[in-house]
Amino acid sequence: MSDGVYAEFLTQLKEKCDLVEVIGSYIKLDKRGYTYWACCPFHHEKTPSFAVNAADRYYHCFGCGVSGDVVTFVKEYENVDFRGAVEILAKRAGLEVPVFDNRSSEEAQKKKAQKDRLSSLMKDAARFYLNNLWSGRAEKHLEYLSRRKVEPTTMKKFGLGASLDFNSLPKYLREKGYTAEECTLSGACGRTEEGRLFDALGGRLIIPIINNLDEVIAFGGRMLEKTDRAKYKNTCDTPLFDKRKNLYNINLVKREKRVAAIPYLIMLEGYMDVISLYQAGFHNVVASMGTSLTKEQVRLCKRYSDTVLISYDGDAAGQSANLRGLKLLEDEGVNIRVVPLPDGLDPDDVIVKRGAEEYKKCLSAAMPLIDYRLLSIKRKFDLSDPYQRREYTREALVVVKEAESASEREELLKRVSKEANVSYASLLRDLESSPQKKEPPPPRPREETDRIRKAERFILAACLFNQEYAKSCNLYEFGFRDETLEQLSEYIMEERERGKVRPSGVFDLFGSDNAELNAVLERNNGDLEGAVAEKYFNDCVRLLRQREIEEQIAVCRAASVQAENLEERGEYLTRIKELTKKLSRLKRQEE
Repeated sequence: MSDGVYAEFLTQLKEKCDLVEVIGSYIKLDKRGYTYWACCPFHHEKTPSFAVNAADRYYHCFGCGVSGDVVTFVKEYENVDFRGAVEILAKRAGLEVPVFDNRSSEEAQKKKAQKDRLSSLMKDAARFYLNNLWSGRAEKHLEYLSRRKVEPTTMKKFGLGASLDFNSLPKYLREKGYTAEECTLSGACGRTEEGRLFDALGGRLIIPIINNLDEVIAFGGRMLEKTDRAKYKNTCDTPLFDKRKNLYNINLVKREKRVAAIPYLIMLEGYMDVISLYQAGFHNVVASMGTSLTKEQVRLCKRYSDTVLISYDGDAAGQSANLRGLKLLEDEGVNIRVVPLPDGLDPDDVIVKRGAEEYKKCLSAAMPLIDYRLLSIKRKFDLSDPYQRREYTREALVVVKEAESASEREELLKRVSKEANVSYASLLRDLESSPQKKEPPPPRPREETDRIRKAERFILAACLFNQEYAKSCNLYEFGFRDETLEQLSEYIMEERERGKVRPSGVFDLFGSDNAELNAVLERNNGDLEGAVAEKYFNDCVRLLRQREIEEQIAVCRAASVQAENLEERGEYLTRIKELTKKLSRLKRQEE
């Protein structure tokens, strides 16, 4: 199938999937005038700044800057790729998604069929394990859950199950019609050198791993007794499951967000921590499934909240190891706070042994990452020992140096002084004698550049949204310096030739995370209307024309200096004179 046919299908899909209806099925929208408003589903906020423009079929958040069309929204909200979003909307609209071309047709259909088969297999496996747990033959599994104080309603909420042996699951799956290859490709089964299938998590308590589309994509397995085998084991990476891109319990967190905004996520280490905390009333919990945090997981967190409370095990060694991976959260702009736990306890222990109220106190004591790093260092040393006290001071100063401001460094240094029983003055001298983090130089003044860029954005916004006063504006006369703005101007002019500019079409060109496109969209927020907007538009046009003339004058002046003879130089000077007159006329219009 050609690109043109696929583009036609996308246009049909977007026509059939009403933007307001689709977004309204995920979040609550309130209509004000011609615009629908909501609290942004992509960052935490109390005052609605997420606007849905029904007429032009796009959304934009004036808080975090995200924007897009109906496909983009589903892609971002459901955390799927473009194709996945199209498939979700096509199913909603009752359309069949075509393949891109004849060569890929057979391959694409084969991949989709394979994924559908594996999804069906994993769902059947989950039901098989669930039935095992309540069959009367899983006494050890239920006894373990009882010791962990997991209630039956919670077991069912998380779909917990039981593997009773190594043979019954593959036998069941083969009887259901799945091939041996499908059983192993799903990760549910392994295969011996002789070719015999076996349950990859045989004999374990089974924890289904469910993605944000409510699909079972993998399993976690917990040993019930001490053994030389690993206590926890996950399904290996498969066509359905990549542990770097998923978080345990994200499916239930998504349901929470549909009801109300999530002020923060609690990041835990393991399945049982999540289950225990959820049962105790903390529903905004996820786990990284025993791996260090990845960039994909951090970005998945950001879709649900821009604040993450890290609540890992309370032992100093475990905390220190995990803290090394938290810089990813900072790099992605997530607000991080670390929950201090009693030494030697994990979150589940706190809930079971001390109760939910005690864990709430731990959450209330959550501290910035740099503060927690100092606490972690302090836990490593016996400060009554002079040698260990000096080691603590040396390591603490390394952390203090990384503080963002002088006031923060002073506060932290006072804490170290008190804990190590060392004078503040001596610590300050040590700190100042070591290399400091260089502050970036102040930005150079950009008033004129910013003024021109704002004018460019307003002109393009007016043309993109078909404002009456902008319909005769020829964008080709302006040389947009930014690549996005230049592409946008070409899109607008080409759309005009076809009849009318479609604002939602820009997301097919740029996606939803283009900062310059978002800045253009924000120029259409209704602050300027009617005659005021028209006057400002004309002022912007004059400003860009002035820039073009001034740059032409500068080019002519440089060329006149390099002219080889008086005649050529005279031509340049004549041109400069004409341009200067033209510039003067423009400036008089401005006055």
